[in-house]
Amino acid sequence: MTDTLARLKTGKATFETMVDLDNAIKLKKGNEVDINEVVRDTVIYSDQKKGMRAGSAELENAFGTSDFHKIVEKIVKKGEVEVTQEFRDEALESRRKQVVDFLVKNAVDSRTDRPFTPDMLENAIKESGVRIDNKPIEVQINGIVDKLRGIIPIKIETKKIKVSIPAVHTGKVYGLIKDYKEKEEWLGNGDLEVVLNIPVGIQMEFYDKLNSTTHGSAITEEIKETQ
Repeated sequence: MTDTLARLKTGKATFETMVDLDNAIKLKKGNEVDINEVVRDTVIYSDQKKGMRAGSAELENAFGTSDFHKIVEKIVKKGEVEVTQEFRDEALESRRKQVVDFLVKNAVDSRTDRPFTPDMLENAIKESGVRIDNKPIEVQINGIVDKLRGIIPIKIETKKIKVSIPAVHTGKVYGLIKDYKEKEEWLGNGDLEVVLNIPVGIQMEFYDKLNSTTHGSAITEEIKETQ
């Protein structure tokens, strides 16, 4: 367990309390967490370092309740949770391992079409000095691969698919497809037709997200590459 400070600023007022870092982060991300596993204090402060407590009237006015656990939950969800350097390092290491795992499943040597071992990829990542951010892999993988090409002859194995998306769903779907989009065509009725290059290792996951977002109304067709 690591205790840290959760803080919410609303107007000119500041509300602070101590929480468990791991569980607070889970709660903030929308996971179901017992609030008792989050709480690490018995007081809501206006300035925790100075030991200045927030008044009951002030809390009632700001949160619409005097229930301590409900107030802590709102502070965590709507405010900021101080993250330790150790936590940042662990999160970054976890993301790095996810990148290596993704490349093991989806990348091959562009000369031989053979997959890379985890050790080869680890070494290439270190040698290239590529920056891996704590954000979704699909958002940053193209930049990572571009950097790695200076060290190893790497390419991502993909499947090309054509997707027809009804107009009513295009707004919600666009964020899902933009990182894989090769070309697009907007039809007169507002429907969208796109050609995507999807990494083979996440193809099923992509289809699940697409079907969920469009309620199964998107039409997909795999495009066979001509030899």
